[in-house]
Amino acid sequence: MQQNVKTLFNAGKGLDERSINSLTKALEKSNLQGFDYIEFKQSLGKLQAMDMDEATAYKSAFVTASTMGLTKEKLLKTAEHYKKVLFNEKQQFDQALQKQMQQRVESKRTEVEKMKKQVEEYKAKIQQLEEKIAQAQNTIDHADEHIQAAREKIETTKEAFESALRSILNEIDKDIENINTIL
Repeated sequence: MQQNVKTLFNAGKGLDERSINSLTKALEKSNLQGFDYIEFKQSLGKLQAMDMDEATAYKSAFVTASTMGLTKEKLLKTAEHYKKVLFNEKQQFDQALQKQMQQRVESKRTEVEKMKKQVEEYKAKIQQLEEKIAQAQNTIDHADEHIQAAREKIETTKEAFESALRSILNEIDKDIENINTIL
């Protein structure tokens, strides 16, 4: 191609360089054989560069192109071809964009939701542990009271047992003494 496609469309002035390169490369790759819209556009650009008014430039470029077999119908048909190439590029771009959205946005959103649920589960576990800690601390705090109560109960039981034992032993000793004395 004689002239860079990017310069044919005045592309690049304030536009995204990567996008312009992608679109113009697609046009270059799909350039049809022979004199068509792209070559017409190149001729038109050269004429306009000579400060020719737009209408005269279009007519002059077309007269030159018609000597190479270009008709108005072929010019319009090939211009439509290049529009289709660009629309196809847009479709591919949209698909790639959707894939990137899925990978970079939706997957992150899913990850954040998963982490939110995990945080809630951790909070619930922490609350359970805090309750167990409070129960254990309550047991510790009241342990001396429980120990003292248990000790007192055991002592009371011991005293009651020993008192009953002494009473029965005294009864038996008294009977032995009476047996020895009376009999």
